[in-house]
Amino acid sequence: MSSGRDSFTAALPYSPDRFQTEAMDALDDDSSVLVAAPTGSGKTLIAEYAVHRALTAGQRAFYTAPIKALSNQKYRDLCAIHGAARVGLVTGDNAVNPEADVVVMTTEVLRNMIYSSSSRLERLGAVILDEVHFLQDAYRGPVWEEVIIQLDPTVQLICLSATVSNADEVGEWLTTVRGRTKVVTESRRPVELLTHHALYDSSNGRVQMHDTIVNGEPNRNLERVLATARTLPPRGQGGKRPRRRFATPTRPETVELLDDNDMLPAIIFIFSRAQCEDAVKSCMSAGMVLTSREEEDEIVGIVERHVDSLTGSDRTALGYEEFLDRIGSGIACHHAGMIPMFKEAVEECFVRGLVKVVFATETLAVGINMPARAVVIEKLTKYTGEHHVLLRASEYTQLTGRAGRRGLDRIGHAVTLWNPFVTFDQTAGLALSRSFRLSSAFRPTFNMAVNMIRRHSREAATHFLNLSFAQFQTDRDVVTSEAVLERKRRELSRLEMSQIELTDSFIEAEEESVGEVEAEIALRSLRPGDVVVFDAANLRGRGVVISTAARRSGMRLTVLTPSRKQIDLTARDLLTVPVKGGSIDLPVPFEPGKVEFVREAVARLVKARIDEDVTTPRVGRSERPRRDVVDSSRSLRRLRKEIEQLEQRPSARSGSVNQRFMDVVELLGDLGYVNGWSLTDKGHVLAGVFHESDLMVTEVITGGILEKLSVPDLVACVSCLVFEPRGGDSGHVRWPNDTVRNRFKRMEKTSERLNAMQRERGIQMHRSPHAGLAMDAMRWAQGSPLSDVLDPELTPGDFVRSMRQITDLLRQIENVSPGEDLRSTAAAAARAVNRSVVAAAAGESAP
Repeated sequence: MSSGRDSFTAALPYSPDRFQTEAMDALDDDSSVLVAAPTGSGKTLIAEYAVHRALTAGQRAFYTAPIKALSNQKYRDLCAIHGAARVGLVTGDNAVNPEADVVVMTTEVLRNMIYSSSSRLERLGAVILDEVHFLQDAYRGPVWEEVIIQLDPTVQLICLSATVSNADEVGEWLTTVRGRTKVVTESRRPVELLTHHALYDSSNGRVQMHDTIVNGEPNRNLERVLATARTLPPRGQGGKRPRRRFATPTRPETVELLDDNDMLPAIIFIFSRAQCEDAVKSCMSAGMVLTSREEEDEIVGIVERHVDSLTGSDRTALGYEEFLDRIGSGIACHHAGMIPMFKEAVEECFVRGLVKVVFATETLAVGINMPARAVVIEKLTKYTGEHHVLLRASEYTQLTGRAGRRGLDRIGHAVTLWNPFVTFDQTAGLALSRSFRLSSAFRPTFNMAVNMIRRHSREAATHFLNLSFAQFQTDRDVVTSEAVLERKRRELSRLEMSQIELTDSFIEAEEESVGEVEAEIALRSLRPGDVVVFDAANLRGRGVVISTAARRSGMRLTVLTPSRKQIDLTARDLLTVPVKGGSIDLPVPFEPGKVEFVREAVARLVKARIDEDVTTPRVGRSERPRRDVVDSSRSLRRLRKEIEQLEQRPSARSGSVNQRFMDVVELLGDLGYVNGWSLTDKGHVLAGVFHESDLMVTEVITGGILEKLSVPDLVACVSCLVFEPRGGDSGHVRWPNDTVRNRFKRMEKTSERLNAMQRERGIQMHRSPHAGLAMDAMRWAQGSPLSDVLDPELTPGDFVRSMRQITDLLRQIENVSPGEDLRSTAAAAARAVNRSVVAAAAGESAP
């Protein structure tokens, strides 16, 4: 175990679990890891250790998350560990201290950094991909694969996932495309989970709760009762129809049941924002208060802190007093229709045990650390927009994963409610299900295509696509062949360089070489602080000796280089005898694991005056140089032949993913984005547009549709590319003016033309533009107060989120637009939108 590991574990208040230790061992062995474990089991500890290792080695670490809310939470957590000065946050909304040693970001931000060859990728030692099971997400999934495939292979990957049944398959793919990856799985929950089924029994007028699973199988007694006693005789003499015996408990009844059974705090999942709000109202109407006076005062203080940046008029428009009254009673809701400040206040109050019940949509189940003693799923079906479907096993597991607080609860509880449309067998089946197979959702996008063309040759682009998890699941032989081919090409390049050096110098080496004994003697003469010129297999140039250690195998030096790398050296690594050029005083206290020590030592090393052009005898064995040249020549011939054979394999040069990619490239060629394998001016614009409708947005930019508009008109038009109505299209649009309406008609025609071309080639179509937010967006850009802008059909959370998306797209337009006028107007429009509650929601200062 390393000294860095010792210091990390010594600071923990508990001993790491078996799977945590196994994962940390893999990291210490310089392996990447895939950790698949239940929610709340402690995967975060492994991520924190990876960050600790990177910092100790003088490297940077990136922590990526799928959603901004989770990124914000991880940023706060890491600031608490390492201090705000060493931690940064970069999302589409915001950038705080982006040059820090540890940076939290959304996965899309890291993908964009890779495509732009950002300097922030320098010194990057570790990347944590949290919630990596998002690989199967239709929209975000491809981004994860782009990152995994194209990130520098020397960067250590730490992939954290929910429990999946095919973790070994995912690990095999990671090993194939990135190198050695250890798969660590844990199926045991940190807190035991009991499942219950609650119902209202009209035969006795009581709400009852039964165990769903007994002795590892469905509760047969409950099953018989539910199957044989479904109705009761009609009530009274005038009754004609039998009465249904069982019913779903009301929401106040459910809360009371949980309270009576000591199951609070609880999260009650309802798959409807409006129903979450109604649930809180019904509990308030029932007179429920779950807090003491002291707790209510503490809640008020927390909420006030979160909304401190809101003006009085904004608070009025957002219904602040009603929100405060509800949350003060210990009951709240949590959904995407709420502004971020309200949601964050609910989260903090719940984690502190002040809010006892939260009615939430399923978005709360994604990553955010809000464990509860009990989780209730009101309905086991979800509406897809067309019909109701039963929850998947993965969704049920994700929701119930919040039940049971480690260190606080001995048992967690998952409660389902009786429903006439879901059988008890289906309920029990979900409770018993352990199957969750991770599948790829990878598909080439237009932005991905132009960035591939911009950065890679046609052959290299094919190679990257054939490394995708989608291709691996379709035909793993293709991915394996591509990975082998890439490794052999790198080996060939290395050998060719080595061959030139050997051929030029082997005679001289025979005459002047000295043995390893002389090199060993030279190493033993060196002391910490000595500045030495090295010519070794892993270090060329000056370095300062940090420490020395005598081993049975010989002397080992730890050397710090001007690039802040700490390298271990032995006599076997040396190509020439090292030359001492001087010495420096090492910083005090001697703490080579800390960045401050490394920074100061490197500064002194660089300033040291030494002669780096000294030549010294080579280290070698007089009988080997000629044989080395012969062996190298043979290896070159063998490698070239193997590469030629691999390149001729048809399976390695084609695949379903690659075919879809070429369909995209062909369409881009027809539209003038690509000429052969080069980008046109339009192609370079598309390379900088990161949006789900990237091609549509670029056509609008390059087609002049946004030219010569005022700031409010531009905001209204851009809103049409962002806004997506909930619950279908009402068809009613309030047009700000004729200019916006005419520009929108041009957008519609452009969209119809593109979708027809995409449909013809079997490429996934983009979402059509919608003008439902145009009037509100324009008024907001003109400076209207929030109370005048909010529409009854648009929740505050949706409005703020839409304005953030408009701001992000305007900033992209500012960066990529070929016209100076549009760039200038886009910049002004972004400033006009990013104010008041919109700026506060992203943690920015409002202008």
